[in-house]
Amino acid sequence: MSESHEHFMRRAIELAREGMNEGSGGPFGSVVVLDGKIIGEGNNRVTSTNDPTAHAEVVAIRNACKTIGSFDLTGAVVYASCEPCPMCLAAIYWSRAERIYIAGDRHDAARAGFDDAYIYDELSVKAEIRRVPTEQFLRDESVAVFDEWIAKADKVKY
Repeated sequence: MSESHEHFMRRAIELAREGMNEGSGGPFGSVVVLDGKIIGEGNNRVTSTNDPTAHAEVVAIRNACKTIGSFDLTGAVVYASCEPCPMCLAAIYWSRAERIYIAGDRHDAARAGFDDAYIYDELSVKAEIRRVPTEQFLRDESVAVFDEWIAKADKVKY
């Protein structure tokens, strides 16, 4: 790894430690880099904001998007102090970042009490028998909105 990779990863780890010590949330940090510059930083803020989606990667992505004025992070690289959970991984994919570098992994997180294995497992279970069951109704009304979207001439595609 190059020195710049180490620099960005060390910053993600530093954010994890700072957030943890400040009482912001769990020991997770992340930076988003575009063209060799940090455009977004984040540490876990779940407990301090009462927001279960305020994971380090999501916070960093939100900040990066605000910095560049776009929801599209094509060409960006995400550095995370730990392997992203399923939600964060999905957010990274939705952002169109091109690469993810991690320091710790899901097993390190699980050892510290942050075990997402059950979520990974739930993804392969039929929706109606998951821990949080899913029931579908009013589908036709929802499909009508999708049809309107398809026909909408001035939509912003993403």
